Amino acid sequence: MLKKQTVWLLTMLSLIIVLSIYYILSPDREDLAFKNDPTADVGQPNENDDEGIDVNVTSGSEDEVFTTIRMNIEDERSRTMDRLKEIVASSDATSDEKNDALNTIEQLGQTASKEFILEKMLLSEKEYQDVLVRSNGEKVQVHVKEEELSKEEVDHIMQLVRDEFGDLTVDVIFQEVKATK
Repeated sequence: MLKKQTVWLLTMLSLIIVLSIYYILSPDREDLAFKNDPTADVGQPNENDDEGIDVNVTSGSEDEVFTTIRMNIEDERSRTMDRLKEIVASSDATSDEKNDALNTIEQLGQTASKEFILEKMLLSEKEYQDVLVRSNGEKVQVHVKEEELSKEEVDHIMQLVRDEFGDLTVDVIFQEVKATK
């Protein structure tokens, strides 16, 4: 069973990498550089709030911001997966090191899957313009591209994240959408 899951995970990651490379190298794409980086505006949980609700506002009109961040996350995970696969394939690694590497590969796959599921769920439920979910194992950050979020929406997002990831700190950040003229 573990082999089937590993093959499935590697196939999906390979597909993501190929699509990311195609997206980057596509001749009709504009430069993906951006000035407003939502990762730079991530705040710390409010000390006065037991739930750790953190709603930050960033503004920007770049449609590619979330896509670029997703690609950066995928690239970093891909590099980590490659390093872990080298450990598994190494004849110098101990069985404990190989098992740890395999467990980490499985955890990375599960995290990526949970992030993807939450993004698609939120996009289909509320029809937000875009959603980006990132987890580092200790905290989950949910970036939503929307004019504004109500407290009820933030609470709903936080509950969905906790249902999927467990009891972690959740930051909900929304990026204002500039009106087009």
